Amino acid sequence: MSISSLLIEKYNIPAPRYTSYPTVPLWENSLNSKNWEDLVQLAFRDFGAEEGISLYIHLPFCESLCTYCGCTKRITKNHSVEESYIEAVLLEWNKYLLLFGKKPKLAGIHLGGGTPTFFSPEALHALLNAIISSSEILSNAEFSFEGHPNNTTESHLEALASLGFDRVSYGIQDFDLQVQQAIHRIQPVEKVREATENAQKHGYSSVNFDLIYGLPHQTIETMKATFEQVAKLNPDRIAFYSYAHLPSAFPAQKSFESYLPNQDEKRALYEFGKIILLNLGYVDIGMDHFAKPNDPLNQAKLTGKLHRNFMGYTTLPAKMLIGLGASSISDIHLGYAQNEKNISTYQESIKNDEWAITKGHQLTEVDLEVKNCILDLICRHETVFPIFLWEKLPDQNLWNLKEMESDGLLKMSGNRIKVTDQGIALVRNICMQIDLRLIENQEKSVRFSKVI
Repeated sequence: MSISSLLIEKYNIPAPRYTSYPTVPLWENSLNSKNWEDLVQLAFRDFGAEEGISLYIHLPFCESLCTYCGCTKRITKNHSVEESYIEAVLLEWNKYLLLFGKKPKLAGIHLGGGTPTFFSPEALHALLNAIISSSEILSNAEFSFEGHPNNTTESHLEALASLGFDRVSYGIQDFDLQVQQAIHRIQPVEKVREATENAQKHGYSSVNFDLIYGLPHQTIETMKATFEQVAKLNPDRIAFYSYAHLPSAFPAQKSFESYLPNQDEKRALYEFGKIILLNLGYVDIGMDHFAKPNDPLNQAKLTGKLHRNFMGYTTLPAKMLIGLGASSISDIHLGYAQNEKNISTYQESIKNDEWAITKGHQLTEVDLEVKNCILDLICRHETVFPIFLWEKLPDQNLWNLKEMESDGLLKMSGNRIKVTDQGIALVRNICMQIDLRLIENQEKSVRFSKVI
């Protein structure tokens, strides 16, 4: 169901993306190294050892700067940095192996960046082979990576496939040349087609395209042309993200500020793109993810097994996600920890046998209850908010929920909230009404991107 322009205008406010609860700006940051070690051992003992763990490995190097990008990265053409960085990541992994005390079961690996395919196929193979050989691989494990179509070679795809990788996500963003020039990410359709066909040739079961709306020079006409090319390439999944303009944090974004679509134009791009995706047969998984009807993401949604973490929507069942590398975030269900963003400082800490953690949060019992309810809303589109917490909600938030019900975004029955089809695109707004950490810290200045 398409959401009306009036409702989008009304609810298009800054809101968390809810890849975690509490959201990173509201972490208490009271974790020290000993707390983190204790939490990891507790989580591994209680559920990680049996159900397995997932790994996120951040590979932060890029040869050129994409000016829209908000990721932690270092721009360099010096590939000698690969060896020392891999050494640090493996040292960090060994620290976790010592905490586990036994060979862990591996439910998944995801390589993010930066540009993972900045690293040579041989370097990636050495890194991943060391990790995989020290683990027991679960039969339903999912191994995936983010690739830049311009430098994801057939050798990369072949090397990773030999280790069990069968999912790849290509950062497309837009096919229009003027848009690509503005964001400094020029990649011809031919390169994307080659990268897609090579993945299929080497047995990859899923190819995802990342697309962004709200970029400089984008219009309905350019987006239509982009989606025509996307339809021909026929990816299995599509992530259709809203461009987050935060030039105070990412100064390179100022270079195209005057060419950005205004709020009404951006809203129209979103509405247009979503309609095209649905007409192409993709299913709206939630927020910003679309997939084919037979895709495991949609099957997980239909069976109530969909999950969301710092990598977005996932079918991985493991509660323990361990982040390795500079800036990476671990989510072990009981707590979160983020590594140092500065690559040199990260490497120095790890090589000195220290944890590189700079931020963290240990979840309270109340945090866990709210987290589960927010995950329910985002993944299953309904939740029952515990009565003892419902009574903590301010009158304003209860009134907001009633207004959202009047606007057709949700239905309530006591403390039960069910998101309607129309409300799925605005589920972040709904989650905000039960976000106790956000409610308690309203006076705190926190930057979030707008919903649409």
